[in-house]
Amino acid sequence: MKVALIGASGFVGSHMLRELLDRGHQATAIVRNPDKIAVQHPNLVVEKGDVYNEAEVTALVKGLDAVISAFNPGWTNPNIYNDFLAGSRSIQQGVKKAGVKRLIVIGGAGSLEVAPGVQLIDTPQFPAEYREGASGARDYLDVLKQEQELDWTFISPAIEMHQGTAGVRKGTYRTALDNPVFDENGRSVLSVEDLAVATVDELEQPKHIRRRFTAAY
Repeated sequence: MKVALIGASGFVGSHMLRELLDRGHQATAIVRNPDKIAVQHPNLVVEKGDVYNEAEVTALVKGLDAVISAFNPGWTNPNIYNDFLAGSRSIQQGVKKAGVKRLIVIGGAGSLEVAPGVQLIDTPQFPAEYREGASGARDYLDVLKQEQELDWTFISPAIEMHQGTAGVRKGTYRTALDNPVFDENGRSVLSVEDLAVATVDELEQPKHIRRRFTAAY
């Protein structure tokens, strides 16, 4: 497939790019700084793009089969909440205007329900430094739920995606919709490599059209 990957130089996006290329897809990496893409591959095109410019997004993704957004304004960005919402909305509208039907968004785990009516972000143990960004992702999921034209999917990573799983690609995982997937030790863990696997699996064999899902071991 011909796939645009937005945010291909980031922590999640860089692994997503490798997974796409390893599985034979033609990838267009859309990034703020093309110099950050060190990968060279015959199926890779690198494009400089501003996600806040809707017309630019439209031009860059036109004619492609799908768009994966791993967009993140940066965890240290003091305006991360507003920037996440603005960038995500711009991507959504740009993709729609380009006539591309399939949009996969990598969101956050904060909106997962850990108890009836209680989302992870609203629990006392949720890290304060991630709260603004997670709030942006949660509120954007509510925006996306109103989208009726695109075949969208919102993917929430496991709660622990950054801890102790670096470099692990098992190629296996379990999924759920709005609740975290916990292992036998009561932990929700997935490597970023296997988040990429789950995302490209969804791209190739869609099972969550206009739905959110999450994945963990």
